[in-house]
Amino acid sequence: MTTKKVSSKNKTMSAKQTKQTESERYAKVSLSASYMNAILADSFTSTILPKAELSDVASELSDKITTIQNGDMQPIEAMLISQAQALQTMFVTLGRMAASKTQLAQYTAFMNMALKAQSQSRATIQALTELKYPKQATFVKQANIANGHQQVNNGNFDTNTHALAHAKENQILQNKLLEQQNNEWLDNGKTATPSATNKTMETVAT
Repeated sequence: MTTKKVSSKNKTMSAKQTKQTESERYAKVSLSASYMNAILADSFTSTILPKAELSDVASELSDKITTIQNGDMQPIEAMLISQAQALQTMFVTLGRMAASKTQLAQYTAFMNMALKAQSQSRATIQALTELKYPKQATFVKQANIANGHQQVNNGNFDTNTHALAHAKENQILQNKLLEQQNNEWLDNGKTATPSATNKTMETVAT
């Protein structure tokens, strides 16, 4: 009697554990990126590939995810190339359909869709190019140009040396302003002759 009761309890606990494990498995599958995207893909490809099992599609997608996570970007490159070519095909097809329309509304609608497909194809090619050849960061020294002939260089330099050179330059410019066009100083150093009307005024002694 005791043995039967223990056996019955073990069966009940085993059934609960099996049910819990199955529930956890379904929960894991419902949150799986590969399985959920496989369901979405199957909604579009079931009429094209009716013999493809959903579990096999999810397994194949999971393998691709693992490959990319390990650093191999070949599946992404293949996908982008295929997308760019498919979008190019859509662009040509919609463009031909637009050309065959005689009404402006239909022509505009098909041409807009064709140009959108062309734009998406170009964006896909650009994404593929950036994936194959990543852009390298460049550091450019900034130069701010103010109004007139002023330029401010944003760089590391000795402020004291720069200030002295700037002051010396200003002094030379001020000296040049005191000169006439014939390179003579405004003050020629000659003494003035006393005027006859005011003889008390004489030249100042040296």
